[in-house]
Amino acid sequence: MARPGGKNIQAKLVLLGDMGAGKTSLVLRFVKGQFHEYQESTIGAAFFTQVLSLNEATVKFDIWDTAGQERYHSLAPMYYRGAAAAVVVYDITSMDSFQKAKKWIHELQRQGNPKLIMFLVANKADLGQKRAVDNEVGEQYANENGLSFMETSAKTAQNVNELFYEIAKRVAKSSPSRPNGMKLKRQETQRKLFCCSE
Repeated sequence: MARPGGKNIQAKLVLLGDMGAGKTSLVLRFVKGQFHEYQESTIGAAFFTQVLSLNEATVKFDIWDTAGQERYHSLAPMYYRGAAAAVVVYDITSMDSFQKAKKWIHELQRQGNPKLIMFLVANKADLGQKRAVDNEVGEQYANENGLSFMETSAKTAQNVNELFYEIAKRVAKSSPSRPNGMKLKRQETQRKLFCCSE
């Protein structure tokens, strides 16, 4: 094990899922600690960075938050290629959103990196009374497909930091001395937000 903070890892992380599943809200909650009730749709993709310090490493995430609209689907490989981790998000109040999440997972398994760390995330846990997809259904699908599963709420911040810390821990653990889909280099800790809606 490396000395505390000894290993510096830069890791590309991509969020995929249907429009309205809450991908941008999850990222904004994690990076800025913010939640907006009405979040504009992402056009193409938005880019964020965030640094997490673990005992064994410092992980700098380059986060690509992809648009959920069907018309941007063909751009997705550009964002998930070379990613260390992928978070596929669905909205617990929408069975359609869960079906689209399954399609994303199938696409990642078909084209992606076999070492890709994949999480299936059931978002909007705060809307339990409107739930259309049972927790057990999502968890079972994740187990059958070798994915990690977590239920989150960007609104209440439930499990949001836990999700990204868990990914960081796995990235640090799987980080080879020769990078595969990750660059190992020192980076100054800063946050950037490039948004296309301005």
